[in-house]
Amino acid sequence: MAYELNEDQQDCLQELINVAMGQASDQLARYLDTFVFLTVPNIELVNGHGLSSTLESNTDSTAVVSQGFFGYEGIRGEALLVYQHKDSDRIADLLGYEPGELSVEEQLIDISSILTTTFLNVFASQIENQMSYSAPKLLAHTQDTVSDYIKQVSFDWEMALKVNINYQVTDYSFNCEMILLIPAAAIENIKMVIDRILEDY
Repeated sequence: MAYELNEDQQDCLQELINVAMGQASDQLARYLDTFVFLTVPNIELVNGHGLSSTLESNTDSTAVVSQGFFGYEGIRGEALLVYQHKDSDRIADLLGYEPGELSVEEQLIDISSILTTTFLNVFASQIENQMSYSAPKLLAHTQDTVSDYIKQVSFDWEMALKVNINYQVTDYSFNCEMILLIPAAAIENIKMVIDRILEDY
């Protein structure tokens, strides 16, 4: 399959993500003044049906925040931050907000932007790239709405590279899931960047 990563490409991407996660975890820990644990990411190629199944698996979520990202050399995609009800209640404490200072919706958007941009900026630096971002959007709490929204984003979702990362903030017992979706056209661009990195070693 044209979009499949070979073993060397997969290993290289995994290592880039691991390094980015380590640096992002350190930056987040300093910002939040607590320990941030990131689980080993899951990377897989999914088709349109698999993408729908991914969104369906998050029907228990209390909120999903989506934010588009755009880099040089055609690297782009959509980041979804998925929260459960018990975790969304802890965000004010995590960010140091006073009660009533911001709505829960505004808090979700704030923490989502921090989590998304911290990881992706570090990842971009690993491949000598730079990211820009669309404004984060809080989506309704249903799978249909999230699925419809993704379909409306102007990417070809026939195939997508999906990266799952779980954030765990230990002092606050806070967890959330970040799902990076990289559309078909951008997969080829990422493979070219990875091949260039592999050639240097």
